[in-house]
Amino acid sequence: MLTDAQIERYSRHIILKGVGGKGQKKLLSGKVLIIGAGGLGSPAALYLAAAGVGTIGIADADVVDVSNLQRQIIHHTSDVGKDKVLSASEKMTAINPDVNVITHKAWICAENIAEIIAPYDFVIDGTDNFAAKFLINDACVMGGKPFSHGGILQFLGQTMTVTPKSSACYRCLFPKVPPRGAIPTCAEAGVIGVLPGIIGTLQATEAIKFLLGVGSLLTNEMLIYDALDNDFTKVDVARSAHCPVCGDNPTITELVDETDAMNVCDLELGA
Repeated sequence: MLTDAQIERYSRHIILKGVGGKGQKKLLSGKVLIIGAGGLGSPAALYLAAAGVGTIGIADADVVDVSNLQRQIIHHTSDVGKDKVLSASEKMTAINPDVNVITHKAWICAENIAEIIAPYDFVIDGTDNFAAKFLINDACVMGGKPFSHGGILQFLGQTMTVTPKSSACYRCLFPKVPPRGAIPTCAEAGVIGVLPGIIGTLQATEAIKFLLGVGSLLTNEMLIYDALDNDFTKVDVARSAHCPVCGDNPTITELVDETDAMNVCDLELGA
């Protein structure tokens, strides 16, 4: 039963066909994990909290740096030096006290990711390195957790949603982690500040649609956004029978940290 205060807060959802009071209750009982409290995680966290997603986990072990503030909008100048998960949690609960924010102050790695994702209905990948992205894909596929992939660099962003056993996964498109140094990071090549806002908001939309059971998810396709040309393009992604993790005869059957001479637990998260 929604309280009077909740009916007022979520009134624009409640009058919306496809949501209503029943849908709002689904959101309030939903559990979404955001991995990375940075550029992609910031808008996702704020919008999910505002929407009334009842339990939101946020995982990151970094602290706020002044260089983050150009794009990581959940953090303020006064937060520099503060744990990102604490900074994010404060803004989320300030927007909506209904929300239960669970902080995971840790780098994700093969040792902890299965336990971290287990309680959640949907996972949002807001990380900024390939080793973490492949690990999230593998853990979610093995654990049966639907998730939204997001990536940004310079003026280009991309996102796709994976529903294990029924759609293509990230490795269907990219079977192997690219060699270290093959593709620059945002710290090396830069990123326009508004770009993660667009991609992260799309990721939050996917989580909300999943919890509500409405619309079409971005499964079996990659949505690519070019900010310079203001162009959205969808690229079909077919599930591969030869995929090493979700194919007919998977060769990846346990979680490993795939990276050159560096454990994923030591890598920076949060675009």
